[in-house]
Amino acid sequence: MPNTKQDRARVAGQQDHEVQYEADKTGASKSEVKDAVKSEGNSRKAVEKNLEDK
Repeated sequence: MPNTKQDRARVAGQQDHEVQYEADKTGASKSEVKDAVKSEGNSRKAVEKNLEDK
């Protein structure tokens, strides 16, 4: 099943491959990505904004 726009707009913090992708994309560590998901929710934009602000 292909990803949908809504699926791409989310970061599944419990899925290692999604956390790793976001870590590689932003230059953050995997634990920083997981912390951002916990504090911001699973919105990719919110997670990336949180990681940029660090």
